[in-house]
Amino acid sequence: MTATTPVIEMSDVNKWFGDFHVLKDISLSVSTGERIVICGPSGSGKSTVVRCINGLEHHQQGKIVVDGTELTNKRQSLAKIRAEVGMVFQQFNLFPHLSVLQNLTLGPIKSRGLSKADAEARAMEYLERVHIPEQADKRPGQLSGGQQQRVAIARSLCMEPKIMLFDEPTSALDPEMIAEVLEVMLELADEGMTMIVVTHEMGFARKAADLMVFMDEGRIVETGKPDVFFDAPKTERCTQFLEQILHH
Repeated sequence: MTATTPVIEMSDVNKWFGDFHVLKDISLSVSTGERIVICGPSGSGKSTVVRCINGLEHHQQGKIVVDGTELTNKRQSLAKIRAEVGMVFQQFNLFPHLSVLQNLTLGPIKSRGLSKADAEARAMEYLERVHIPEQADKRPGQLSGGQQQRVAIARSLCMEPKIMLFDEPTSALDPEMIAEVLEVMLELADEGMTMIVVTHEMGFARKAADLMVFMDEGRIVETGKPDVFFDAPKTERCTQFLEQILHH
């Protein structure tokens, strides 16, 4: 991949759930190392965009290319893309009956063919990165929500993905835990990870984003660099949204 080739390219993507037109002509290009923050009101299609990028949802029209592979309904294209794309959800999706360490080593052993010892060494390295190596032997249920979400981030990183997608990763957390998760995400951003983050955390967006994307009713209404986006939004709809979200 050259620096100019987008690592993610969405062209005129449309998606329906039954009669509901959830994504309308979405086009978005993401370069390697770029950090995109998608914001907008509930139901605007933000989560559906990231779920389409790793094939959790199928788009009916348009084209999505991830790291040179076009996303189709074929198993091979899905497997190839998922191998390169890490995903962190609102809910942590950890296996409750496994230890933190086992949650982290499962993917690398099964999908990447690592030995148990190598997978454990890698898992400990990423637990260090998210600042909770001491929790390795606990079960997820023994951790706080913020710790569980950091485990979920470490689990994605253990697959050494080229791209990380975050779907409102702090929305299920108590306010005091949000900061610890955002801190880990900021560190990742600083290290040059390609990231798409759906979030309402505008302080994080201002610090981390290269590009802000504002969605409403299934469309991209406005995009811009954070300073312009926050200080001089171009559309009335975006202005309204920012006033609501920033002054609560």
